[in-house]
Order: sequence, then structure tokens, then C-alpha cells
Amino acid sequence: MKELKRILSLALAAALLLTLLAGLGVLDRPDQAVADLLYQQEQGSDGEIVLVGIDQRALEELGPYNQWSRDIFARAVEALNASEEDRPAVIGLDVLFIGETVPEADTALAEAAGRYGNVVTASSAEFGGALLPDGDGDYYLYGFSPLSYDEPYEALRNVTVQGHVNAMMDGDGVIRHSLLRVELPDGREVPSFALATVRKYLEANGLPEPELPRTDSRGFWYLPFTRLPGDYSEAVSIVDLLDGTAPLDHFRGKIVLIGPYAAGLGDRYTTAIDHAEPMYGVEIQANTMEAILRADYPREAKAAPQLAALFVLLLLAFFLFWKRHAAFSAAALAVLAGGWLGLCLLLRERGLLLRVLWVPVGAALLYLGCLAVNYIQSVLETRRVTATFQRYVAPEIVRELLKTPDALKLTGKTAEIEVLFVDVRGFTSMSEVLSPTEVVAILNRYLTLISDCILKHGGTLDKFVGDAAMAFWGAPLPCDDPVLEAARAAVDMIEGSKALSDQLLAEFGRTVSFGIGIHTGEAVVGNVGSPKRMDYTAIGDTVNTAARLEANAPGGTIYISRAVADGLGDRARVTSLGDSVPLKGKQAGFEVLALEGLEG
Repeated sequence: MKELKRILSLALAAALLLTLLAGLGVLDRPDQAVADLLYQQEQGSDGEIVLVGIDQRALEELGPYNQWSRDIFARAVEALNASEEDRPAVIGLDVLFIGETVPEADTALAEAAGRYGNVVTASSAEFGGALLPDGDGDYYLYGFSPLSYDEPYEALRNVTVQGHVNAMMDGDGVIRHSLLRVELPDGREVPSFALATVRKYLEANGLPEPELPRTDSRGFWYLPFTRLPGDYSEAVSIVDLLDGTAPLDHFRGKIVLIGPYAAGLGDRYTTAIDHAEPMYGVEIQANTMEAILRADYPREAKAAPQLAALFVLLLLAFFLFWKRHAAFSAAALAVLAGGWLGLCLLLRERGLLLRVLWVPVGAALLYLGCLAVNYIQSVLETRRVTATFQRYVAPEIVRELLKTPDALKLTGKTAEIEVLFVDVRGFTSMSEVLSPTEVVAILNRYLTLISDCILKHGGTLDKFVGDAAMAFWGAPLPCDDPVLEAARAAVDMIEGSKALSDQLLAEFGRTVSFGIGIHTGEAVVGNVGSPKRMDYTAIGDTVNTAARLEANAPGGTIYISRAVADGLGDRARVTSLGDSVPLKGKQAGFEVLALEGLEG
């Protein structure tokens, strides 16, 4: 229960942290870029909008734009309305005509626009923080308010409809929203240039008012672009319109937009549909009008429910990633991220826009975090197992086991092994007369000697039982000459005990010795016990026989079986005791031999 609470707390903390980072806007920039790729797709157009461009050719033939007389635009309006049959439904002048210039030119433009009643002109507002009345006699600071407003000169303003042409970029410098209207301090409400033009177009065709999009608190709505920059390839140069070479039937009943269409005029912006190629302002107006005519108003989902969904999905992802196989976790991540992207596309078709990257990036970060933690835990567990196992076997065997983990099976296996038992003779009587501290000190010295000898010769130190120890060779990994290594360890113990006995005699006035038994044969080797407590050990008759040999061996003596003696051959000096040493559980005739030493 405690472990479950710990994991649940960790999952909640991780999900909450990633959700908080998303809510704080850490992913906003990359999310907007990916959302543009996913949501902004080129669409078919009904061809009701035609552009008349103030292009490079016009600048070359008519001179620098800042020196143009307004008479040029008056002539353009006259040319478009020259044929009653081919007149456009509306002419949008995406040009600011602020203040008066040459009276004759100003009058000519105002008269031309007023004569036909189908002209929409541009205005522009400058925004910033402002103090606004709250209705109770006080004021509050509003950070998005028009500080100034530029509109056409009076004569032109009185005969045309105005709409603002403010191109409002998002924080990353990309236009993906449109401002539906501007509320001026004097109470007037100015629609966007696109909305004003569409209204005029629908009115001319006897159609009802357009459906308006939902906007945010500042009046913005998400703009789905229809065409890429430069896609209005049917654009006509204003020169062709002025010299009469433009086919007038091309404009019949349509929306005609006149605006800058040359790079040198600076009216170009990065848009959501193409981050690489800037789009002219007049093209943005055309895209906005097409969206209004189609009533294509996808809404951006509120952040709060998306953050709640993100939190829940990250909690789910945590349990899919925590202590899981890397392949399973990777597959779960792919399903989660792919499913979210699929949901984004599905809801886009239904007019709802989700945050594209919140779930995939959050899940990916969680996946990497869990993967790192799982790896660290695996390394620590390997080190723990290694450190623990090195107490039983030589380090080189541990390293080999880590290379070939199948060599150690949890269920155990039958193996041919050499088993050694060693017991400290005289320890019980000594412990009765010495203090506990002295007894432990002496015992630790003997057990250290025993373990050093076993590990030195590649044996597996199975266990200590009081003042006795058990070891075996041939498992968990095979040994080149296990019977010889077991005999060498036994001989080293006898030799080492002599020097240690001299030291203990001088310090404590007491000494002890070893009795050792060795037998070889088949045994079951593996983890034995319960899931909560298990030991790596060997069991079987071979083990019992080695224990009987040790139990009968006098101090300073090594008893071995005939099988061990045969394995050592002429490398050992042995003395047969025949069946004079009765072993419990063994029938008469079991030969016991005393190992007196090894050749060389």
C-alpha cells in the first residue's frame, strides 16, 4: 500500500507539472507552428474575388507610389464602373486616403466613389493601453484599446463605407487571427475591411447579412486561409485597368480589391498558411472575405478543458510507461500521440481547434522521464544484485552472469557440482569461556578466511550456518576443473587456519581448527524459498553427503569421497579410510578418504 501511494503521488506530481507548464505557455510557439501545418490547408475558391494590383509594372509606368495622385484611383473606379452590365458588386480600396491632398484629385475620387455607391475604403486604428470608464464614474486600465483612428478625408468618407485594415499579428509575428471590429472611444463601431466589403457584396446581390464568427474578449477570431501567397494569379495590374486593356466582364458582379501588390511597398506579412512566403495585405483581405462568405469559423477550444484532459491523459500515460518494457511504452506513446492528432483533425472538420502538441509533447516528456527512471532503477538494481551476489561468488563469475543471465534460472536446474562443507572445531567450548565480543571477533576471522579461500578459487559461497559454511563449484556457471578448485580451497583453509590459530593463541589463549568434507555429484541448483525471501543454494543427496563427511572429519582434516578422489587422480595425496567412517544415511561400503595435500 505504501509503494502504491508513492507511485500514485509521483504520477500526480508529474502530470500536474507538465500540465502547469503547458498552461503557462511554454509550448505556445511550437504548438502554433504545428497547428498551422495541421489546420491551415489550401481550399477551392468560388472566384468571386478579383485583385487589381498596384504591382511593379504600375510603379515603373506610373512612377513612385508616394507620388501618385488620387486621380489615378478615381480613374480606376470609373473604369470598373464604365459598363453597367459588367460593373463589380463592390470595389474595395485597400489603400489609406488620410487627409486632403490636391483638391482636384480628392474631389475626383470622392465624386467617382459617390456616383456609383459601390466603394469601400480603408481605415486604420492604433492600439495601446488606455483608461476606460467602468460605468460607475471610475476608470480602469485596458491594455488593448484604440489610441488613434485614421480614416479617409471627409468628402470620401461621406460617400463610402469604411472598414479597418489592421493586420494584427500573434506573438510569434504570424497572422492567424482577424479583428472583427474596432470600437472607438466616441462609441462608433468600425467593422473590418473584409466584413464591410462582404456586407456590401451581399447587399448588392440581395442576400442576407453574413453569419458572424464568435470572437474572443478582444474581438479576434481564427482565420482559416483559403489560398497561398501568390495564388490569386488572375490579379490584374492597375495599369491594364487604366489603359482599357483589362476585360471588364472579368469583374462582373464580383468583389474587386485594389491594393499594393509589389514587394517594395512593404505591405507583406507572414501568415499561418505559409511561414516561408510573405502574403500581401490585399491577399489577406481576400482570404478573410472568403472565410466570411463561407462562414468557415473554426473555434479554438478553451484552455481549461484541454488542460483537464491533458492532466488525465498524462496520468494514464504514466502508468503505461512506469516500469514497462521500452517497446511497450514506445507503442503506447505512438498510440496516444497518434490518437490525439487524429482527434485534432476530426474536430477540425467539425469546427473545433485543439492544442496539437500539448498531449504528444507532454506524453513524450513523460515517456522519456519514465524511461530514464526505469533505466536508472535497472542500473541500481543490477548494482545491488551484483554487490549482493559478489558475497557468494567471485566477481568474475558475477560479471559472466550479467553477460549471460540465462545461466541463472529462478526455477533451478540440475547440475554436476562439487560441494564443500567446513566447520570450526572447538568453537562451542571456546565460546563458553570467552566474552561475546571476543567470540564474535574470533569467528569473524575464521569466516573471513573461509570466504576468501572459496572466492579465490571461483566457488559459490552458499551460506554461513553459525560457525560452519557451505560452498559449491560448477554452478551457476560451469568451471574448468571444479574438483581441483574445491580441493585447493580446502587445502588453503587448513593451511591458513594454522597461522590464524597461532595469532589467536597469543591473543586469547585459545585456538580452533577446521573440519572439511567434499563430495561431487548431481544436485538441484537455484533459488529456493518464498517470493519474499529466497536463497540461491544447492539441494540433494550430494549436498547431504558432503555435510556428513565434514561432520565426521576431525579438526585439521579434509574428508573426501571416492568420486572426488577419482576426479583429482594423481594430483592429490590421499589416504583411504575404507568404510571405517560410518556416514549417516549411507549404506555400508561407502569409501571415505583423507585428503593430505595436492601435488605442486
